Amino acid sequence: MPIIATAAWSIPKKVADRFAQEGSGLTRYASVFDGVEINSTFYRRHKASTFALWAQSVPDSFRFAVKIPKDITHTHAMKDIAEPFGTFLEDITPLGEKRGPLLCQLPPSLAFDADALDSAFNTVRNADDGPIVIEVRHTSWASAEARDLLKSYAIDRVLADPARVWPTEDFDTPPKYVRLHGKPKIYYSSYTDEEIRRFSDLLAADGWCVFDNTASGAAIENALTMVDFHLKR
Repeated sequence: MPIIATAAWSIPKKVADRFAQEGSGLTRYASVFDGVEINSTFYRRHKASTFALWAQSVPDSFRFAVKIPKDITHTHAMKDIAEPFGTFLEDITPLGEKRGPLLCQLPPSLAFDADALDSAFNTVRNADDGPIVIEVRHTSWASAEARDLLKSYAIDRVLADPARVWPTEDFDTPPKYVRLHGKPKIYYSSYTDEEIRRFSDLLAADGWCVFDNTASGAAIENALTMVDFHLKR
């Protein structure tokens, strides 16, 4: 079964009875879901002890997808990133085998530049050989050259909704990472059961589906619906 998750682990009161009643918020979340996307690393640095605590709070089978800091993707714009990327990897080391994919979300302003990105991905892969997924938002990435470069570094494309660059039909194999932001109102809108079923059917067997429509609390409810679909199969 794919990993069905949300961005962060806040549990709305409306569905609190679906989760364990004791333990930390993360422990309760992990009583139902097998993974979570850590978005807070995008905005600020956490102590290694924080990652260690999180890792200790979940079952051995649980996985953390971790968003790469904006200092790397936005401030540095993927240039001269060896030092900050190395620091980031060192910080998250305590996650150990519970570390899942690293999520690289690029800004809308970052166009595809083959030479610059080849250098950046080479730096990344020299430091880390784990799973990495990328969400891009500049239309220049909608090219065979961009796809080939990502493939050469074993970096999987994110199927995002709304899809700014890579629509569903652009994936000739099931996507390894799906991020559902909500639409029409990004971060707020809930998905219908039919939409959730459609995305569920698209997923790779070993993929991730992350609901990022967290602002309204819809993410957890939508993720529970998808879990239920899979359990009934």
